[in-house]
Amino acid sequence: MNIVRKINHELAIAGQITLNQLEQIAEEGYKSILNLRLSDEMGLLLNEKEKTELLGLYYLNFPLKTEDINYQNMLQIFQAIVELPKPILMHCDNSIRSATIVLLYIAIKQGMTFEKALEKVINLGLI
Repeated sequence: MNIVRKINHELAIAGQITLNQLEQIAEEGYKSILNLRLSDEMGLLLNEKEKTELLGLYYLNFPLKTEDINYQNMLQIFQAIVELPKPILMHCDNSIRSATIVLLYIAIKQGMTFEKALEKVINLGLI
């Protein structure tokens, strides 16, 4: 079972979640799931969208490869973060992409440029 890491009152990250975790996430008051995984990745939770919505949570899949992290994609993901009900659990396969996106989001929200935030994420070895 992957660890859910609460970043702040709005965002948490994880690797691929299981059905049991999804049920716990709903019980803990999360409102949305943002899945960064591509449909051809191994180990996906089958029918994750349907299972998430059956639990009363919002679900968004924004498939993203690490090499596709760029300003335009980040604008779209950041817009989704702003619009989705909170708290949001963002997940990928091993939490590296989700950690990267959350760090970029927080840095930019605090006034850092995308380029500077991306440089910091690269220096951390996340991409």
